[in-house]
Amino acid sequence: MDTRTRRLLEAPLVPTLAGMAVPNIVVMLVQTSVGLIETYFVAGLGTDALAGMALVFPVVMLVQMLSAGGMGGGIQSAVSRRLGAGRQAEAGLLAWHATALALGLGLATSLLALPLGPFLYASMGGTGGSLHAATAYANVVFGGAVLIWLFNALSAVIRGTGNMALPATVTCVGAIVLIPLSPALIFGWGPLPELGVAGGGVAFAAYYAAGSAVFAAYIWSGRGVLRPSRRLSRLAWEPSREILRIGLLSGIASMTSNVTVIAATGFVGTAGPAAVAGYGTGARLEYLLVPLVFGLGSPIAALVGTALGAGRPARAHRAALTGAVAAGLLTEAIGLAAALHPTGWLTVFADDPAMLATGASYLRIVGPFYGFFGFGLALYFAAQGAGRVGWPLAASLLRMGVVLGGAGLASALGFGLPGMFAALAAGFATMGLVNAFAFVTGRMFPIEPAPNVFGAPTPLAPAASPGR
Repeated sequence: MDTRTRRLLEAPLVPTLAGMAVPNIVVMLVQTSVGLIETYFVAGLGTDALAGMALVFPVVMLVQMLSAGGMGGGIQSAVSRRLGAGRQAEAGLLAWHATALALGLGLATSLLALPLGPFLYASMGGTGGSLHAATAYANVVFGGAVLIWLFNALSAVIRGTGNMALPATVTCVGAIVLIPLSPALIFGWGPLPELGVAGGGVAFAAYYAAGSAVFAAYIWSGRGVLRPSRRLSRLAWEPSREILRIGLLSGIASMTSNVTVIAATGFVGTAGPAAVAGYGTGARLEYLLVPLVFGLGSPIAALVGTALGAGRPARAHRAALTGAVAAGLLTEAIGLAAALHPTGWLTVFADDPAMLATGASYLRIVGPFYGFFGFGLALYFAAQGAGRVGWPLAASLLRMGVVLGGAGLASALGFGLPGMFAALAAGFATMGLVNAFAFVTGRMFPIEPAPNVFGAPTPLAPAASPGR
């Protein structure tokens, strides 16, 4: 067994989780900050451009969640469980399967998003200048959707080995280049053309293309834990099925989260573009929580998957609980700070009074419930690592039902935007409580030794010594 995998199984849990989480959180914060910085520059083009990005942003995040949290989670889970079971050759072969799936799903995303996007943005409240800006930005981003899928798939392969440092390095270096490139293309600095809001999309695509190239070079160089063949190996159904089994269910859970935000944007859109901009800007803090918890969740999934693959369920449960509590406390602190001082976040992007009023109302009502979201989402990643995502999917579906039903009822009864935001808060509480119930009762993943990747019982590994 390689040193990295053995450390996941035997090193002290809290420092191991913290050491893996810190670079991963850096990755997610930088990646999300890139989008926020881009929003800051686009705001210089006016309210229509800002509203246009708010319309596209939930769809971009949907693709991100499907590729990173959904299919990426399936890839990471499959790699970590095979390494935990000592099947290194099969783990290496997964790199090819992950690449093939990313290429196919990326192409499918472009074929769906490009023709259907304008109708979706219009249904969410886009009109005139805001709809034009949304379409211009989306055409560039989703035209290169395969780059997003490939970046996240290859990153998931690397994270499945327990290596969180390389994705952190690639993301940070890429951000250093992207931050000046984005405004240069938006406003036409120097010899570069003035592309307007589409310039942000061009910079976005370039970032993912460069990152994908670096990840591929590392994986097939043989310098990491995996040793995939440089020649395309014959692809079999079983490894792809294992990835898709987890990834598709996880993807549905991700879709419910984004459908919830998209539908809420549609409800808010009835109040006009300034209200959409306010809600979209406020909800960006909610989206910031997703990569933040992902920073903790990806190490949780790697630890849980490796431990269960090696037949150590007690360590898997400790890793899941430790990470979920940390994620819940962290997101609750952010939510409370935003609820107490909402303008501190909102005025970073714009100062339109109607936008500020809507965004502040959202943060005051929903912010105190962010802790439920963080705790429940961390347990979702633990379930991914175990290869059992049924309960997190049920929790996500219930959250969507509570939000959509509550928002529709609030609209019908005339409670307005505060009533809709209260429904969003209730959805967070539902998700967190359902996942907590499933975990505590052992329904999320079994306490007994898990089967290995081929379904045969895996003997228990020797018990860890005290203190491990």
